[in-house]
Parts: sequence; structure tokens; C-alpha cells
Amino acid sequence: MSRFPLSLLALASLLTAASCSSETESDSAANTVTTPTTGTADHAGGHTYACPMHPEVTSTKEGEKCPKCGMKLEHNDQVANSKTYQMNFTATPTQLTAGQPATLAFTPRETGNESAPVPLAVVHEKKIHLIIVSKDLGQFYHEHPEYTADGDYKVQYTFPKGGNYVLFQDYTPTGSGHQLGRQPITVQGPAYTPAQFKNDDMQWEKNGYQASLSFDKPLTVGQLLSMKINITKDGQPVTDLDNYLGALGHVVVISQDTESYLHVHPNDQADKGPAIGFNTSFEKPGLYRVFLQFNHGGQIHTGDFTINVQA
Repeated sequence: MSRFPLSLLALASLLTAASCSSETESDSAANTVTTPTTGTADHAGGHTYACPMHPEVTSTKEGEKCPKCGMKLEHNDQVANSKTYQMNFTATPTQLTAGQPATLAFTPRETGNESAPVPLAVVHEKKIHLIIVSKDLGQFYHEHPEYTADGDYKVQYTFPKGGNYVLFQDYTPTGSGHQLGRQPITVQGPAYTPAQFKNDDMQWEKNGYQASLSFDKPLTVGQLLSMKINITKDGQPVTDLDNYLGALGHVVVISQDTESYLHVHPNDQADKGPAIGFNTSFEKPGLYRVFLQFNHGGQIHTGDFTINVQA
């Protein structure tokens, strides 16, 4: 089982409600990449409700939940603006090197009006959730860049190993829908040994904790799936989970080619474990890596699973 170090800044979400995203990879020798993203919602007349993370999911009925992520639809009678956005990324130093601290800076921009400031909404206690994964999906990190006087969002980060990585940014411009930025990068220095994932692996264990992943239906595309993760410690059910970024657990799901990304939050529940329930669906078949984050005993724990979704 791979090891997953985790930087404990402030954290934020999994299979949370972020839409699948497919972006075209571009070389980034200078680690300066611009990735356009869009997000809109339609008004259906009368009172409308929309998913905070999947604005395309709307309803005229109060109390319904998003079928993609399980989040409660929120009242939203105003159409999300039709603007498109991009996330500019720069690194200092420009050449990232393993073991050497670097500043990662992100600046949201409105396409066609790049000089205009883009205020961001707070979603799950943070304005940007930065997910860093190695290209082989053997390493997973969750960070939270903070707003600076320069008008961008910065975080200090040290890559443990060299090699290829992908950066994802979950963010929501005020008045618009959820956006996803994506940038592939290369880090110099002794490279990590790529991990090979092939078979389903729905069990995780580390430091006395165990987590098991299960679904209510066969893993196939195009259907709503109920996902459950059961957590134990030293063989005993964990019934006193603490919230992490406003939820009992966060799950991020990334396809093997890193082109599809899902961020899903848990369903509402009265207890604090040992089981955490989620809803999700898949639009493409293939191998996916599932990353769970939960808070127990004052520490954030990160578990990982491997699943294969059939056509």
C-alpha cells in the first residue's frame, strides 16, 4: 500500500461536489500554465435550487440533494453569470526541485477581462482547495492557498520527490458556479518510483486505522451510486469522528489518466461514524483512485482505494 504524506494547513473536501473535468495537458517547462474553466446554472422559473458544487444540477423543489455529490441544493433564484474563468499558476522558484521549499501562487481571472478582480466564495471553509497528486496517483496532498496583498492566493510547499505531478484547484467565483483548474507540472530531483495500480483495492490500513469501501450497485457508468466507507481503529468501530472542513469526511476521485476529477462530500447523518455515506456517479469507464480524508483524535488521516468502473 502506498504512503500518503499530508501537509496540515487547513483542508477541504472529497468526492465533494466538483464536476468532472477534462483539460488538455500542456508542457510547462516554466511551470506557468493557464487553464480555462466554466460554470453556469439555468433558472427554471419560480424558486430554484442548485448544487453549490454542481451548478448544472437544479430543481424547483426544496430539500432535494445533488445526485452527483449528495450536497443539499441551495436556494438560488439568480442565474449564475455566464462568464468563463481561468486560473493562472506561477511557481517561485520557476524550476521546482524536490526537497526545496517553493511558493505556489494562483490567480483567478475572468476570460476576456483579465484585469478585473475575481472575488472567491468560501466553500467548505476555504476559498481554494488545492489538490496535488503525483501523475501515477500514488501520492496525494491537500493544501489551501491563502489570499495575499498581491491579489493572488499563495501556499508554501515542498515536493518530497521529483517527477510528474498534477495540480487541481477547486474554487467558486462569487456569483458563478464551481470551477476546476488543472496544471501538469514537472519537479526536478530524485524521482519517485511510479506505482502500478490495476486491481480493485477497497481496503486501507495505517497506524491502527482500517477503512473499507463499498457500493450499493456494480461500478458502471451513468448510474447514481451509494458509496459507504466504514472506519475502525484497532478493530473497533470509530463512532466519534470529528468534522473536517465542515464534514465528517471528504473524498476525491481521480481517473488513471488524471483527466477526470470528482470531489464529493458525505450525506447528512446524525451519528459520527463508523460509516460515512456518499452519493456519486461516473461518466467514463476506467480505473480510478479514491482518496478519503477524515478527522479523528485531532489528526487528519488520508486513506486510498482503487476501483475499476465498467462501461
